[in-house]
Amino acid sequence: MELVSSKWVFAFSISCWVIFSGAYAVDGLRGDSKVRGVNLGGWLVVEGWIKPSLFDGIPNGDMLDGTEVQFRSLTMQKYVSAENGGGMGITVDRDAASSWETFRLWRVSASEFKLRTSLGQFLSCDGEQCAISATANSSSEAEIFYIERNNNNRVHLKLSGGAYVQASVQNQLTADYTGKPGWDDNAATFEMVIVANNLHGDFQLANGYGHNQAKEVLKKHRNKFITMEDFRFLYRHGINTVRIPVGWWIAFDPDPPAPFVGGSLEALDNAFSWAQAYSIKCIIDLHAAPGSQNGMEHSASRDGTTGWPTSQDYISQTLDVIEFLASRYARHPALLGIELLNEPSAASVPMDVLIPYYKQGYQIVRKYSSTAYVIICQRIGNADPLELYQANIGSHNVVVDLHYYNLFDTFFVNMSSVDNIQFIYSSREAQLQALNGANGPLVFIGEWVNEWNVTSGSQSDYQNFGKAQLEVYDAASFGWAYWTLKNERKHWDFEWNIRNNYLPFGSSPSKQIFSSLVLLGLVSVWIILHPFL
Repeated sequence: MELVSSKWVFAFSISCWVIFSGAYAVDGLRGDSKVRGVNLGGWLVVEGWIKPSLFDGIPNGDMLDGTEVQFRSLTMQKYVSAENGGGMGITVDRDAASSWETFRLWRVSASEFKLRTSLGQFLSCDGEQCAISATANSSSEAEIFYIERNNNNRVHLKLSGGAYVQASVQNQLTADYTGKPGWDDNAATFEMVIVANNLHGDFQLANGYGHNQAKEVLKKHRNKFITMEDFRFLYRHGINTVRIPVGWWIAFDPDPPAPFVGGSLEALDNAFSWAQAYSIKCIIDLHAAPGSQNGMEHSASRDGTTGWPTSQDYISQTLDVIEFLASRYARHPALLGIELLNEPSAASVPMDVLIPYYKQGYQIVRKYSSTAYVIICQRIGNADPLELYQANIGSHNVVVDLHYYNLFDTFFVNMSSVDNIQFIYSSREAQLQALNGANGPLVFIGEWVNEWNVTSGSQSDYQNFGKAQLEVYDAASFGWAYWTLKNERKHWDFEWNIRNNYLPFGSSPSKQIFSSLVLLGLVSVWIILHPFL
């Protein structure tokens, strides 16, 4: 009997070890020692490529804020050019177009625009019969051009006072055309070439629709794109954390500065409630800073420029947003951490600007919480993540966020499926090992995806690629988060990957515990019966 009892104790001890061997390395998580997360991208910060239909109802939808255009005179067969990229006059004398001949739209209405040069000046004019110049340094001094357009991308440029702009014989752009031009090859008719139309963020959506319609579109989107049922799905599939991108305007809800639309704060509150109901933790990720930290649509840039690092007002305002978020959510049981800034650009955000911001942000979060993780993001654009390990941002619960994509770089363009998988097992794993051993912040793969440039990948190829990433990224000391939960592009869609068995994702913690309990029973029965067999 004593032998049987000791074997029971042994069996129980073994099973408890199986169940609880994943001791918490990250404070407060259920079931796992690290973050196994999913991003809620495209929800509270709009990214048009995630859900393109959000923009379907905008008139002149190919002429949103930030669209890059060029104008060619039909009579002179020359392009309109801002000399030296701006700051001087406007000429009509170029046979080919490049950056000087490219203008970014600032949309005022569906047909009215301000035109910005590559160096940042705006086109302006002092009145009828004036010569157009590119010397206005602020949008308030810019001329508003009414762009009349026909179906062949021929356009007329008309001043707000009614005068039409023409290409003069002196190769200037002047507001002195007599009468109303037709669509023939006359001096006031230009061919408009849309060079790029790749900004589809919150600014473009709200300014494109106008406040009232944008409010309706975003309310419907926020209510339906992510729901409590999604949190149930995540829980059932072993996800313990969501990373939630937010924009700076959330701190001004319900009436943020134009053109942004209120309502994201209520949605974030809902997410915290849903997360708490399913024992899921939340990382609030400041995805869009005022002025834009990287010039991309997901940072709500108006025209692709990066104004955040050069404006102390923008930086101070961003710190105020961090204070708002920390003060509101620090005591919420679902909060895991606050990410101070997503993807600052290495080309535009110098370290002597970023590091002081991160240090101040850390101190602000610590005012409200001694335990919440403070997450700092690696600069994008081939920056060395070790630069953040040498910065001494804070002393406790600091995490560095790395974004690992086998995309967005010519290095990956011609890689085969085998090459991509080998890159994960060699280069990615080596970097993670180095960072894990760097005696600094914890390591977080805050964005990764089961997608690549391979055009002929089979389901098995995707499974092997996903398996490689999961195996390697599981070693990150803080954990990982997939980008993203829902996406029109199916391989970016976590839910689609799981339901269609393209991502070989492991069991949920509850299933792991159940399996361990089954193991307990089997081991116990074997130990008891073994002497009699």
